[in-house]
Amino acid sequence: MFGLEYPSIELLVEWPEFFNQGAWWGFNKITLINVLAVLLTTAVFLIGNKKALVPRGMRNIAEASVDFLNNAVLQQAIGHGGEKYLPFIAAIFFYVFFGNIFEVIPTFQMPGNARMATPLFLGVMTMIFFVGVGIKHQGPKYFYNACFPKGVPPALYILVAPIEFLSTFLVRPFSLAVRLFANMLAGHILIVTFAVLTAAVWGLSLTVLIAPFSFTMLTIMVAFEIMVSFLQAYVFAILAAVYIGGAMHEH
Repeated sequence: MFGLEYPSIELLVEWPEFFNQGAWWGFNKITLINVLAVLLTTAVFLIGNKKALVPRGMRNIAEASVDFLNNAVLQQAIGHGGEKYLPFIAAIFFYVFFGNIFEVIPTFQMPGNARMATPLFLGVMTMIFFVGVGIKHQGPKYFYNACFPKGVPPALYILVAPIEFLSTFLVRPFSLAVRLFANMLAGHILIVTFAVLTAAVWGLSLTVLIAPFSFTMLTIMVAFEIMVSFLQAYVFAILAAVYIGGAMHEH
């Protein structure tokens, strides 16, 4: 269109390794983003753990964030007894958020969670965690309770049990991963589309009239992506809390 050539979709998600090129342990931009997300999450906990008579600066932000997760996530999804799982939920939330927010940071401009490997790892880890909570509170009977819910006519268990097994131990981690991955990848593609369009038409005599509109859409999409980065971290955290709360109680 107008003689413009747009990059292929592979260039949006595939990044060359900085070193160890071609090896499975190759270190590329996605790996760097994940490492930085871990370091930033650790920094939040270290800053929030500092003792001070009056919290201020980053410590105040860290404490407010953790309080928000406790009140808006744990207390709503688990209730009494959920406080012990706050470190896990907070770590999940901050790690997902920091991995997402690199989408709008110059020179990075790529969400770490727009590659399926990281969301899938988080989903499996969450599944392992809530299964461990279920075994801790219910013992081995947790698997029976999860697959054979009370109140179902015995004749229906032949249909209900496989569905409950798939829903609890396969669909839950997979849906957590796909929801995060798909939303971040879609936002990344939209931002890149409007960014490339703005840059491409800026120097052309006829299509330069399109540039203000594409730039406006780019600005809107960046603001929207910041909101999505937070929202997806919140959704992931609250669903993880719901699964943990469900594993704690037999009913």
